[in-house]
Parts: sequence; C-alpha cells; structure tokens
Amino acid sequence: MNARVVSLAWTVLCLVALGGCASKATPEQAQAPTENQESKKPFTITMIAKSSNNPVFLAARTGAEAAAKELSGQVGREIKIDWRTPPTEDGQVQAQRIAQAVAAGTDAILISCSDAAKVTGAIDDAVGKGVPVMTFDSDAPASKRFAFYGTDDADAGKRVMDELAAQLGGKGTIAILAGNQNAPNLQKRAQAVRDRAKEYPNIVIVDTFYHVETPQEATKAVLGAMSANPSINGWAMVGGWPLFATTLLTDLDPSRVKIVAVDCLPAQMAYVEKGVAPVLLAQPTYEWGHTSVNLMVDKLLMKKDIAQVNKMELVKVTSANLNDWGKQLQKWGFSDVDPKYLQ
Repeated sequence: MNARVVSLAWTVLCLVALGGCASKATPEQAQAPTENQESKKPFTITMIAKSSNNPVFLAARTGAEAAAKELSGQVGREIKIDWRTPPTEDGQVQAQRIAQAVAAGTDAILISCSDAAKVTGAIDDAVGKGVPVMTFDSDAPASKRFAFYGTDDADAGKRVMDELAAQLGGKGTIAILAGNQNAPNLQKRAQAVRDRAKEYPNIVIVDTFYHVETPQEATKAVLGAMSANPSINGWAMVGGWPLFATTLLTDLDPSRVKIVAVDCLPAQMAYVEKGVAPVLLAQPTYEWGHTSVNLMVDKLLMKKDIAQVNKMELVKVTSANLNDWGKQLQKWGFSDVDPKYLQ
C-alpha cells in the first residue's frame, strides 16, 4: 500500500471518529429538558393557606383543584396542586414550607400569609431561586410576589361596621372579633371597623378581641367577652370563625344581640336564618383558589399580563337571598348545604 492510500485511509478514519464525537451530547446537554419535554412535565403549584382546619381554606383548595383540572385540558399540560398548608396558623411554619416546596422542585407558590413579616423573606428567597409567588386572601405587599387576589380589607371593615350600625339603629355597645392579631388582612379590617365607627357617635366599641382561628376558640372569646361586658349588643366580626359552630345559635338572643360577619359557608347559614347574624358578607372563598390558579396560569404559562392587585368582591347574604347563595355554594362543590337552603 503506497503512502497516498495510507494517508487517505487515515483521513477517513479521523473523520468517522470526529463525527462520532460530535454526535455525543455532554452530560449537561443530555440532562437539559427540551421545550417538548418541559411541556409534558406537570406544572406544580404549591398552595399554602393559613390553616387546614379552617373551612374557608378547604373551599379555596377545592377551587384551586377544580381550576387545575379545567386548565390542564385547555393548555395541554397537567397542572397539579401541591397542598402544603399547616394544620394551624403559624407564619414560621409557612416560611419553612415555602423553602421545602422550592427544594422539592415546585414551579410556583400560592400563599395566604399568616404573618407577612415571617414569610416575606422566604417568598423573596423563592423568587430569587426562580420560583414565582402569588398571594391570596392575606398579602405580603413588601415581598417580591408578582400578584395578589383577595378582598379589599379596608372596604370589608367599613361594610361590616355600616351593616352592624344599620341593624342596631345607629346606637349600641359593640365588640370586634378579629382572629389572628398578626394577620395583615385582619389588622386592616379591624382598623377599618374602628375608623368607621367614629362616624356613629352613639355606638361605643368595648374592645377588639383576638383569638386562635378555630370555631371553638372564637366562640370562647365571644362568650368570655359577653360575660365580662353584658352590655354588648353587637359584634363586628372581621371573620366568621365562631359561626362554624352551633353554640352561639342558642347562647345568643337574636332579639338582643346582632352579629355582622365576613364569610358565609354552609355551616354558617343557620345564623342568617335565625337572625343572630342577619347580614353576612360572604367571601367567595372557592374563588381564592379558582381565580388565583387561573391568574397564575395566565401569567406563567400563557405569558399574559395580569394586574398586581386583583380585587374579590364580597356578596351580601341575608334571608332574602340565602337560598340563592346556597345554590351557588352547591355549584361550587359544597355537598353540605342544608337542602332547605336549596329550594
């Protein structure tokens, strides 16, 4: 074999070897997901509400899961809700669960903040690591969250006070029930009640009462306040916690004491019927989850512009529209609406 032939053969072998090398991806390239692979991976939204034993947040979870199912079909990608809500309110635990969700590879976080000061750092850390965060119900406005959906808390407090004043004929001795003292949304509502009360010179506020946000603890707070202050004839409740229990249905005389509260879920409807709470300002808590997930998908998957603050309107529920509200709750998937409210 002459030198020219040997040289040609050697060149061919080198080209084959180089072609084989070029066809091999680096480990980093092999691990990097393609756009098609990414679209097949479930899009996970971690949902962290204030407490899993509060029915309003279970309603929000139902709404979120319903939206995830609906949108999965629309966008052609599975959307999953990763529920990481602590059993009881604890801002520090919420912060820990944000970090855990990020470590687990979640795609986005939806949170109702028990204590804005305790979760803001964790929210900012999550965003810094590429995980977008949205808040609902109770905001952390100083954080790097991209949007908020919920009630206008100042407006809610004013409406509670106005409705209670109307029930009392513009005069009386009232108390405010305000839940968790560190929750920014409840602080705003309670302050709005106090500010609005100044416009009613014949109404006196005894005090603002805080408590653990369970029906039992809220009921205990109400009865304790009533015992210490027998003159109380009105309650401005910026949340409807005690109305999830039945105790106040029998322990309060509706001819002497009136309640106006935020929220109206199935367990609370009897208070409207009996007249103990002739007006409830219902938060469509199902929409905390349903609308929030829709907004997140619009922003993060559909790349649409959304507002930074998205207001949820309260619904005034009285005996006149109690059955209509019951039917709405049933449409949202609540199976515990008393049939008498569905007529």
